[in-house]
Amino acid sequence: MSASANGVPRALLVVGALSGALAVAAGAFGAHALAASVSPERLATFRTGASYHLIHALATVAVALVAAHVPGRVVRAAGWLFVAGTVLFAGSLYLLVLLDVPMLGAVTPLGGVAFIAGWLALAYGALKG
Repeated sequence: MSASANGVPRALLVVGALSGALAVAAGAFGAHALAASVSPERLATFRTGASYHLIHALATVAVALVAAHVPGRVVRAAGWLFVAGTVLFAGSLYLLVLLDVPMLGAVTPLGGVAFIAGWLALAYGALKG
């Protein structure tokens, strides 16, 4: 993973920023394109995915910035757990709504576990750092 001169993990920062852009686009898509074509329950599911996506995009960017000041791999691991959680949690909800495949809902809790692990890793890294 490359780092800039100030120690910010560049790859994590870029992924977090791009994830944020994608989260905003997904939210807009849900509000404008999906609103008339899916049930209110499915729209709520999509919005849940977009909300968690945006929150964890911001968390990923924050972790990249924190990693410049807190030594060790645990904080960086927290950022990558947030990325994995976003793919699994938000991604499965997006696909569940768009493809109407209820079985994808079984993947969502794995993303939730990755989010929780990321937050715990961040707390542990802060305590150790």
